Amino acid sequence: MNQPATRRIIVDPVTRIEGHLRIEAETDATGRIIRASSAGTMVRGIEIILRGRDPREAWALAQRICGVCTLVHGIASVRAVENALKIEVPSNAQLIRNLMIGAQYIHDHVMHFYHLHALDWVDVISALKADPKATSALAQSLSGYARSSPGYFGDVQKKLKGFVDAGQLGIFANGYWGHPAYKLPPEANLMAVAHYLDALAWQRDVVKLHAVFGGKNPHPMFLVGGVPCAISIDPEHSGHGSHGGNSGTALNEVGLQTVQNVINQMREFVDQVYVPDTLAIAGIYKDWFAQGEGIGNFLTFGDFPAKGMSDPSSLMIPSGVILDRDLSKIHPIDLDAESEIQEFVSHAWYEYSVGKERGLHPYKGETKLDYTGPVPPYQQLDVDKDYSWMKSPRWKGRAVEVGPLARVLMMYAAGHEQTRELVGMTLKKLDLPVQALYSTMGRTAARTLETKIIADAMQGWYDQLVANIKAGDIKTFNESKWDPSSWPAHAQGVGVTEAPRGALSHWIVIEDQKIANYQAIVPSTWNAGPRDAQGNQGPYEAALKGHQLQDVKQPLEILRTIHSFDPCIACAVHLTDPAGNELMQVKVI
Repeated sequence: MNQPATRRIIVDPVTRIEGHLRIEAETDATGRIIRASSAGTMVRGIEIILRGRDPREAWALAQRICGVCTLVHGIASVRAVENALKIEVPSNAQLIRNLMIGAQYIHDHVMHFYHLHALDWVDVISALKADPKATSALAQSLSGYARSSPGYFGDVQKKLKGFVDAGQLGIFANGYWGHPAYKLPPEANLMAVAHYLDALAWQRDVVKLHAVFGGKNPHPMFLVGGVPCAISIDPEHSGHGSHGGNSGTALNEVGLQTVQNVINQMREFVDQVYVPDTLAIAGIYKDWFAQGEGIGNFLTFGDFPAKGMSDPSSLMIPSGVILDRDLSKIHPIDLDAESEIQEFVSHAWYEYSVGKERGLHPYKGETKLDYTGPVPPYQQLDVDKDYSWMKSPRWKGRAVEVGPLARVLMMYAAGHEQTRELVGMTLKKLDLPVQALYSTMGRTAARTLETKIIADAMQGWYDQLVANIKAGDIKTFNESKWDPSSWPAHAQGVGVTEAPRGALSHWIVIEDQKIANYQAIVPSTWNAGPRDAQGNQGPYEAALKGHQLQDVKQPLEILRTIHSFDPCIACAVHLTDPAGNELMQVKVI
């Protein structure tokens, strides 16, 4: 019997935790992907909920765009209001924000590598065949990490065997274990499983930094004009937290020491576990440095300012666009130019008042539902029509990739010394050219290198904060425009940040002291959005083209490339019932 010329492979959901992403890949008779379609299958309505509210409270709702990326949405929201009202934040507030964003990066990247992406490369069941002594020797050859004894790896192996024998794999269930694409030896698999479990314990401690500065994690507190944690210079007042002058909830020596301890823990784990593990896995899977490139265009909004977001020259991560892999030129971004950044809904379940073929700048953006698609569960989507709850952002009509690879390339192109050094050392160790970065494994490696860069930078921000306090500067809030009566009748602004997954922007229009329009373009919209009116693919779709699937019933290759972007679809899709009727009203007291 003749095999069909093409077949459709459906992976739904792709993400292990964060939102609902569906990939429909069309393959030829050999299992080679000839076209892929990325579909966000969940709709939300945060942008609609924000209309008519006080701009100063927007961050509290905007944080709920995602249950994972809460901090960065809060930062982007307060920056949008500050940009609209021309508010400059004090130096201490900027340093504290840098520390909070940096901690989010390091926590998020480590969690992603071990708990969302490593299992694409690590065969958990194979670890049962490992020799704990040989595993210990391997681990000690890579770093001086303390938890590397034969006894430790033996205990991890016994624990894993207990899970398997009891049929309770739990977090390790539903994997493609035994797939022919897995290449790591059993000892490397056992080491990775042990570090998977170590990272779970590690992350419980590192989130304390957000609790110190923002009161809690997730959903830390924010404040338009600064940060909500006052600084205490009175040693008798312990604790840390929010507004309140020299009170028991102010940031003092105890809180600062906690922050220093967290920075030390972060840097130790990154240097001794995360970086060595990435290099070890990358060395085995070098062929993945030659596939999964995508579109070759990269965008960053920039972040980690030394002086404030209004001074682009002070950003550690520069703002700009790299086109067609050309690292010799960084194209500037004009956020206010209507012709530069636009969102399209040509293949999305939304409608625009100007028609589905035209794009809209976010200040004029619309969130209008236009759902005529199938009701889940469905066998397949009509990907030639509307097929996603994500829009399609474009920069000057071009699809661009955002995320760690974009940022590392931007810093590399801008001549950032540590980035150039780390990239050079990594490529030399792996015997690869710089072009290898444009790949699935390149994204994974770039995320690790970026984590190292930011972990090191955090010590500098902390030292500057402590120096400011010792010099008598304890200001964390600019109250000059807190009174709405001082605002203009009309104002609009954009708040940008580099979220762990890529360039994030919140756009706000304020009329008569209330939010008239609010739009968020998130990293996974840039990367996972559907085709535009001209049929141009987004980064996810383009990156999958050409992949050869070894087993179409277990499309591990699709998972590897999509997970290399670290998708978070809860952020990317914008509560109604199928008929568009309001289900409830939520009031903020």
